[in-house]
Amino acid sequence: MTDGLCKEGKVEDAEEVMEHMVEKGVEPNIITYNALMDEYCLRGQLGRARRIFDSLIDKCIEPDIFSYNILIKGYCKKQKVDEAMKLFCEISQKGSKPDIVTYNTILQGLFEVGRTGDAKQIYSEMLSAGTKLDIYIHVTLLNGYYKYGLVEEAMTLFNKLERNKEYTNIAFYSVVINGLCKNGKLNKAYAVFKKLSFIGLLPNVRTYTVMINGFCLEGLFDEAKYILRKMEDNGCTPNNVTYNVIVQGFLRCNKISEMASFMKEMDGRGFSFDATTTGFLIDVVRENPSVLDMIPELHSKHKK
Repeated sequence: MTDGLCKEGKVEDAEEVMEHMVEKGVEPNIITYNALMDEYCLRGQLGRARRIFDSLIDKCIEPDIFSYNILIKGYCKKQKVDEAMKLFCEISQKGSKPDIVTYNTILQGLFEVGRTGDAKQIYSEMLSAGTKLDIYIHVTLLNGYYKYGLVEEAMTLFNKLERNKEYTNIAFYSVVINGLCKNGKLNKAYAVFKKLSFIGLLPNVRTYTVMINGFCLEGLFDEAKYILRKMEDNGCTPNNVTYNVIVQGFLRCNKISEMASFMKEMDGRGFSFDATTTGFLIDVVRENPSVLDMIPELHSKHKK
């Protein structure tokens, strides 16, 4: 019953039911405690989640790895990484072992607050302990390295994994292409992109979009539009994100007339500006209100 209430978001009611159970001498199991913690963490009520966790220990009920993972994730989400690290270290002190979810969560938390050194240390410990790593761990590492400009570390890891043929799925390569583009390594990104066909991988909409965005970031719109057409020729339909990254590129480079022309195609496909594109446009119009007169499509949309 408590689990069902938690799923409905009625966590206070669920805790009240649990207290009644305890009063009647029925001790809830660890699954019930975890469900309560999880719901409180989802709400960002970490104090209450921690109280539930501590009550387990007070009742001499050993928290399981799921209990730790729930609370560590909650702390990381709120960027309270010191508290998350204390719990992470406590797992080993209790004679247990972090699982792959624990490692991935703590790595994400560390990268989120810029503690790249600690993230690298944990990764080294994982390797030393012989932990079986999965693609999610490596994607987290690659994203973290690229986020902080650690391109050499990212490419060393990528090359190692590629040589070992550990991962050959398109999502993995998309992360690398995106990271290289955002670090100004367009030529390297495009080399990886072009290599996909030789290793038998078909780019998906995300892969094409990150490559298009890479060209747009450098102001290379002819190349971006070439990839867009190639994408369609290969049977991969562009989505709203694809079109928005191109429009954002036009706005960044103040190519308003090109954007107006492109908007017709975008509108014809039923796509619209997302929040990021709208923000870009507002900034441009704020600096130069006459831009609106160059985009009649916006006036017609406004009248509707």
